[in-house]
Amino acid sequence: MMQSPTTAFNPVPRLQQLLDLLDRQAEAQGLAVPQIVYVEKLQQLPLGTFGRTWADFLAQNNLKPFTTGPRRKQLHDGIHVVTGYGTDLMGEAEVQAFLLGAKFRLINLLLGLGLLRIIYKKQGQQLSWDRLWQAYQRGSHSNLNPDTWQPELLWHLPLTDVQASFGITKPQN
Repeated sequence: MMQSPTTAFNPVPRLQQLLDLLDRQAEAQGLAVPQIVYVEKLQQLPLGTFGRTWADFLAQNNLKPFTTGPRRKQLHDGIHVVTGYGTDLMGEAEVQAFLLGAKFRLINLLLGLGLLRIIYKKQGQQLSWDRLWQAYQRGSHSNLNPDTWQPELLWHLPLTDVQASFGITKPQN
């Protein structure tokens, strides 16, 4: 049976399967943690703070925070906030490149390669190796450890202070 163009290439079910797998593995390895991000609390913070910017980012992109699984998964959206990368396919690929630079993990390589495949297959999506290399370099020059950072201790600080504390520079254009 031939699939229609709208169903032939829909990565969302596969993404959900991957997220579910991550949760199961985290649970089996004892790495699952209670919910970290509570949007309603972050929305109460002053404008310009890291936490409020995180809540605004979620609202602007019509997203809900990850509330299950390992810390690293639940804090994914915070990486978008501190780096400024978007939620489009290229922005997600930049996040994975940044994370690979910050601390190599096979999962980030696999996610990044999967995103590159999707970007390549999608018509109209241009792959920018320069942007990915810059994201990797930003991660490698930062001092953010995605496994141990504790953004919940930083939510009250201005976003610019949080970025400076991790040595996260502005992306080059």
